[in-house]
Amino acid sequence: MAQPIPNPNPILPDDPEYLPIHTRNYEVRAFKVNDNEILLWGAVRDDKPAGMYVLEDSETLTIHHMVVQLRVSYPMMEILDASAELKEFPHKECPGIGIKYKGLIGLSIARGFTHKVRELFGGPRGCTHTTALLQAMGPVAIQCGWSMRVVKMTEAFETGAERPEMTPEQREMGFKSNLNTCHIWDEEGEQVRKIRAGLDIGAPLSVTRRLEKLGRDTGEWGRVRG
Repeated sequence: MAQPIPNPNPILPDDPEYLPIHTRNYEVRAFKVNDNEILLWGAVRDDKPAGMYVLEDSETLTIHHMVVQLRVSYPMMEILDASAELKEFPHKECPGIGIKYKGLIGLSIARGFTHKVRELFGGPRGCTHTTALLQAMGPVAIQCGWSMRVVKMTEAFETGAERPEMTPEQREMGFKSNLNTCHIWDEEGEQVRKIRAGLDIGAPLSVTRRLEKLGRDTGEWGRVRG
């Protein structure tokens, strides 16, 4: 599979006509290790504009930079290994807290993860910025579940393998981590009702729009990914 091309569309609009005073960036990337494991990389970085803290300095000043790596089992979504590195920090004592994040091992990164992270590492029990990063990484793991299934279906399509019919239990497992995470995934709602009935919920709107822009058949998603 080809390496991803960076998205050319900026997340934020152009800066307003005000003095910039702080920028925080989160980035989380996920990789398929094998059919049973996902690797998550996450980073958070706080930057101060050039010349703000150090007068007449031409370079942006990084105040915080934390990196977290998680190895996660699939489809169980249990954390197999974890590391937290504080690469840039304001106090020399800061990095000592990194080892505590080994306590993530064995946790589910699906249901209840955000609450458990706050319980274990909130406030004086951890690093504020590393903990905030972890809370941003949890939803990415859920998105990876969809990606892993899409990769599997694409591989089957490309090899001509027969696509097995999903049992009701397999369908339930496939979206279990999404249940009650938002109004669309209300377990009593229309989306969940359709999936449980084995009905097609269609392609994500972004996929449909992209296929239309490329002049391709919007039914491609269903034929390849099911």
